[in-house]
Amino acid sequence: MALDKEKYRIFEHISEVDISEQDIWDYEPDVLNQLLIDHTMSAKAREDANDPNKVVNIFWATNDYDEQREGDAKNGYRYDDKIMPDKIIGLNGRVIMPRVLKDKQLQIDRTKDKAEVFTPSWVCNAQNNLIDEAWFGRKEVFNREVVNEDGTHSWIPTEEKIEFPKEDKQRTWKKYVLENRLEITCGEAPYLVSRYDTTTGESIPLQSRIGLLDRKLRVVGENTETSGEWLEWARKAYMHTYGYEWQGDNLLLAREALLYTFIEYYKAKFPNEELKRSSITGIARIISWNIWQMDGIKMVVPDSCDKVVVQTLFGEEKQECKACKEGKTTGHIGVHCLIRDWSKTKKPEGYQFKPGEDPESRPWQKLKFQSLLHSQNRTDDEDEE
Repeated sequence: MALDKEKYRIFEHISEVDISEQDIWDYEPDVLNQLLIDHTMSAKAREDANDPNKVVNIFWATNDYDEQREGDAKNGYRYDDKIMPDKIIGLNGRVIMPRVLKDKQLQIDRTKDKAEVFTPSWVCNAQNNLIDEAWFGRKEVFNREVVNEDGTHSWIPTEEKIEFPKEDKQRTWKKYVLENRLEITCGEAPYLVSRYDTTTGESIPLQSRIGLLDRKLRVVGENTETSGEWLEWARKAYMHTYGYEWQGDNLLLAREALLYTFIEYYKAKFPNEELKRSSITGIARIISWNIWQMDGIKMVVPDSCDKVVVQTLFGEEKQECKACKEGKTTGHIGVHCLIRDWSKTKKPEGYQFKPGEDPESRPWQKLKFQSLLHSQNRTDDEDEE
């Protein structure tokens, strides 16, 4: 007999800072599998093998995990190893944890090696407020920043419903949700969702959250009545929120944070309604596309320029990347990262399916990341209604 979905630990532990991959796996293995997919490398593998079922996971992209192990225990945790479910659940549960909970020396080492420095939530809030001030044309839309008597910074959330200009058709709540937002080198994605302060580990109540996606979900909650309408616009909020990160552990933490945020806002809005498994799996898929693994300078899969080989008379040889050698930001030979433009709902006329593509997956939505930087926020074929 199936277990009561409300009894799964994914719901019981939904507000905890350190998310358990085991909880996600026990609820639905496909949700964790979705959170581990690298869609760029999967697309390459599918094209190479002409097989639409090929799946490639994100990789660790850090030596932190194999350095903590000896001998065969290193298998699956080396820099280039893909992050597989069995390496982060069961006896390996809690291997990945937020930076603030990591060993202090490890935090220092990661700062030195990868310039990994996380931003206090009050700074994230102040910068996100500037974005909304420019969009709304007024200050203190979502909260008011304050300096406490002890010199610390915080904020007070606005209590009233967020108001949008009634006469400006380009400044509606739906337009706000459809605005593209991107966090570069996102780490654990504190600018997108603020479940906790990444520098202190302190949990932040739902009503006080300040992330760019948090703000969209607040707007969705204030302007929808039914769960169906909420889910429709929550999905659109996720489709228009992006972020990229180099290190695989941080990337998974960011994806998990966005997933749990979705569940938290739904349960707060509809405490007596069931959140279907298919809805959670669907959001996980959107997240895995929109929060991806990338070298932000080269806009390719990390280290992929070093893995390109060519066939010569003497066998395979590594191909030199001139862009890497010359320190350029364009022209790299590595695997260029793909993202998804979800607004392109209609198949372009004359579109030709490529080897390994699944015709049911709307492959025409896939584009190289740098293309998004030059595209409009939305296209005419995306229906607001």
